[in-house]
Amino acid sequence: MQRWIQLALLAVSQLLAMALWFSASAVGDQLKGAWQLDRGQQAWLTMSVQFGFVVGALGSAILNLSDRWSPQRLIAIAAFCGAMCNLVIPLLISDAVAQTTTGFVAVIGLRFTTGLMLAGVYPPAMKVVATWFKSGRGLAIGIVVGALTVGSASPHLFKAFAMESRQQQVDQSDAISRDVTVAGAMNWRTVLITASTTATVAAVVTLLFVRTGPLLPARSPFDVGYALRAWKNVAVRRANFGYLGHMWELYAMWASAPLFVAGVCSEAGWSRQAALGVAFATVAIGGVGSVLAGAFADQFGRCRTTIASMAVSGSCALLVSVVPQTPWLISGVCLIWGLTIVADSAQFSTAVSELCDQAYVGTALTLQTCAGFLLSAVTIRAVPWLQETTGNGVAFGILAVGPMFGIWHMARLRGMPEAVQMASGAR
Repeated sequence: MQRWIQLALLAVSQLLAMALWFSASAVGDQLKGAWQLDRGQQAWLTMSVQFGFVVGALGSAILNLSDRWSPQRLIAIAAFCGAMCNLVIPLLISDAVAQTTTGFVAVIGLRFTTGLMLAGVYPPAMKVVATWFKSGRGLAIGIVVGALTVGSASPHLFKAFAMESRQQQVDQSDAISRDVTVAGAMNWRTVLITASTTATVAAVVTLLFVRTGPLLPARSPFDVGYALRAWKNVAVRRANFGYLGHMWELYAMWASAPLFVAGVCSEAGWSRQAALGVAFATVAIGGVGSVLAGAFADQFGRCRTTIASMAVSGSCALLVSVVPQTPWLISGVCLIWGLTIVADSAQFSTAVSELCDQAYVGTALTLQTCAGFLLSAVTIRAVPWLQETTGNGVAFGILAVGPMFGIWHMARLRGMPEAVQMASGAR
């Protein structure tokens, strides 16, 4: 029972902390008007977090922080510091300052630092799960990743509530004559403040209640070479390549698809709140997919699960722009895409935790996420640029390349003798 209580507490902390990730991206359309941003600058609101995460994860992997420090304290400190960095933007950065080069660079620096801190939140959480679960680890990590997914989607929900609250304060006659995004533009600060508040609560919950389990190995000595040796393990490398294929698609979809589906729904006459609700669900439904995939993978194998998930999500990437642009059809495709695109994420991490040197599980997981988030920055920037230059078909279609790459490597891993180390022998 104790391990499930700890899993629930850890999932809550991840859900609350990960609101920081897309807190600025979710209000990118409001910031575009308030700060006079172009598409490239909007992309940097997310890319800066990715790069910050990569730098933080790389430093953590080289220094073996997740294996040398108390992981729950690392999570708590990182979540609190990330919340404070994010909070500076709505409290101290005025619209006039953000319109200047210096001001916008300062915003990007704060978003970068937020990402740097988040590198101390997500990878150590997976290590904590591994200290409580040997059997059922895929489901357990799937629950944590599911919570992370809902948390990443939550700024879209904060935005819908902020806009609704503001609209209630506007005289009805004025509201009819104004574009609803004007009301939203006045509340982007509320979204960032709310995300920082939830991350602070996550830090408190983690520090006071989260503990490591009986499977925690002895504190590992500093070993800068392990980060390099991990890549020489062929089975671990296959799992990591599968993860890279998955990450090529994931964050670019999370950054772009919610805005795309919200736009289609708005153009069809749906209310702004309804459109944002679909945008939220497009990402949040992945939480359900992560839990279901975790249970399936523990029973039938990590390779089967990841291959099936990538096959469906890659197909959705190809379909989303070629099907008729009706709100119900686009919403349906995007919901299936969101359900499957992150379902396999926890299983790549679980696979690495089962295949790597058990003394350096935290370092191996941090190294994996570092490489994945670095790669994701490429498509986060490429998709908006391709949408402008070639349209949605090429922009979303190129994301399918990642799943094809990942499927190839997970199929190869499934045929290796080391595959029996995963999921109690299920391939």
